[in-house]
Amino acid sequence: MRVLRTIPVLLLVLGGFLGASAQTKAQVKTSKSDKIRQLVQSRNYVFQAQSVFPMRGRTRQIGGEGYDVSVSKDTVNSYLPYFGRAYTAPLDPSKGGIQFLSKDFEYTEKPGKRGGWDITISPKDVRDVQQLFLSVSEDGYASLQVTSVNRQPISFNGIITEKRSRKKK
Repeated sequence: MRVLRTIPVLLLVLGGFLGASAQTKAQVKTSKSDKIRQLVQSRNYVFQAQSVFPMRGRTRQIGGEGYDVSVSKDTVNSYLPYFGRAYTAPLDPSKGGIQFLSKDFEYTEKPGKRGGWDITISPKDVRDVQQLFLSVSEDGYASLQVTSVNRQPISFNGIITEKRSRKKK
């Protein structure tokens, strides 16, 4: 009989812990969502590529290799790999990927269909890249499509993070 009385108490205590845990997860998700919203609206973030989807060939995981696109109000700096068909070769062989620094670009941001944001960046001072289309979820996951003049389009999946300050040596 005594065991039967303690079971409801144990269930009540366990339910309280589970409820507190669910509330904490919701708070963390809201906090992360607010952080991503702040980064996107301030135009001060980094897209870190984790995988690449060329038009031809296989999908490749590239996370941890330092491939990214850094966005600020006055600069877009891209360091991404390229796999696919190029219609003309670059003059400088060391510039084989999607590497550029743009200070003159159009930046449009609009709400996404399922939450998040759709961002279009059109560099005006870069010859090869026509447009970067970045689709960002509220959780910080992002998809980037790069349209080029002399290459097939290519897509990347990754995450949005805040810029890290560079330490002085």
